[in-house]
Parts: sequence; structure tokens; C-alpha cells
Amino acid sequence: MSIFSKEKILEVYHWNNSLFSFKTTRNRSLKFNSGHFLMIGLNINNSIISRAYSIVSSTYDEYLEFLSIKINNGQFTSVLQNIKKNEEILIGTKPVGTLTIDNLLPGKHLYLLSTGTGIAPFLSIIKDFETYELFNKIILVHCVRYIKDLVYQNYILNDLPNHLILGDIIKKKLIYYPIVTRENFEHQGRITDLIDTNKITQDIKLPELNYSHDRIMICGNPQMIYDISKILENKQFSMSTNSKIGNYVIERAFVSK
Repeated sequence: MSIFSKEKILEVYHWNNSLFSFKTTRNRSLKFNSGHFLMIGLNINNSIISRAYSIVSSTYDEYLEFLSIKINNGQFTSVLQNIKKNEEILIGTKPVGTLTIDNLLPGKHLYLLSTGTGIAPFLSIIKDFETYELFNKIILVHCVRYIKDLVYQNYILNDLPNHLILGDIIKKKLIYYPIVTRENFEHQGRITDLIDTNKITQDIKLPELNYSHDRIMICGNPQMIYDISKILENKQFSMSTNSKIGNYVIERAFVSK
């Protein structure tokens, strides 16, 4: 089996000058779990260059969706950000990753802690019916520098609650908590500080984080992942590893601990 399949770009959406998302066709044989990532390949100067991208779309969508930063001098994204509708792109055929619900112990509340494009795998998770079957509350925390970087905010607040199948349960169970660090905003500050001081749990009127019933997924920049992991371990949380399932999980393919 080839490691890539050729897919067609269906849609490109530029959120701002630093972020964009795109949709592609989906090979019918591709199966993945919410939270997985795929390799995306481009032919650049007659060489196939690839990068890992978390899947934004749900497991039942007929298309694939991805979120990306723009780096004008980046070897890969400088080309990817200029891709157009109907052009071809290479999509990996083997979805992998550890940011999946089956890497967590059973619990009561699921916290999805993200910075920047780290929200991508969580967008798939909050569209998964199994998520709502397993947890009483799902708290999506997204921390960015500027308000304009709160991608998918309108979708989360307005479209998802009206989802044909999941709408009613999303209204009851999903809590969205956006944070901005460099502009005045309802929730302002570093995500690590707001977790460490219990500000987030106070705002959403839930008990302080407790390893006995809270389960946590973390995705974002490496320093944030490291800092939050330390906070959680001080609260007696244990990280999911290859040998055991824990109370919190990170994407082990990208971050060593």
C-alpha cells in the first residue's frame, strides 16, 4: 500500500494572515479515530516533503479538514498556504496518534487544553458521539495571542449546538473557554496560570481539577505542554504512556517527556 493517496482540495479558508484551514477529498478506505493525525505531502522542487497534521474533521465526514499556520519562509507551509481549490495534495494513508479517548482512564469531566493550532484534534473529538457518551462535561479551552486567532469560534458557539444529531447533547455537555493573552478579553492570561490558580474551574463552576474524576488532553506548543504536565503531576495526575493508561494524555509522537 502506498503511504500517500492523491486527494483534491475542496476548499481553502484563510482565517487571517497567520492561520488557514483546508478541506480535501477523503479516500473511502481511510479510517481514523478522533484525535489522530496524518502526514500531508507536497511535491516541492521534485521532492516529496511531508509534515504531520491533526485531523479537524469528524470520523464520519466525507472530507478531510486540516488547520495550519503560515510561515512565509517555511519550507513546507510557504507552499501549502498558497494551495488552491481543485489542486492535488498527498494525504497519508496511515492515521496515528495518542490524543485519543481510549488512551484515558474512565472519568467524569474531559478537559481539552489547547494553544494555537493545537485545537485541531479537539475539534474532531467534540464532534464525536462517543465523547459525549463517556463524559458528563467536555471543556474545550483554547488559548491564543489575539482575538483574531480564535479560529472556529463561531462554529463552536453557533453551528455545533445546532448539529442535526449531536446538537442537543452538545448544548448540555460542551463548555467552550477561549483565552487571549495579548488583548483585552473576557478570559485573559496564560493558560498555565489560569489552570494553576483554578481560575478556569471557578469560572465554569466545576470543582478544582482532581485526578480521581477529571481527564485531560493537552495539545499546543512544547513549553505549554511541559508546564501543564508539571502542574497536573503536582496534583497527582499520571500521564498515559505506551505501558499504561493515565488521567491525562499528550501527543507522544511530537513531545518527549
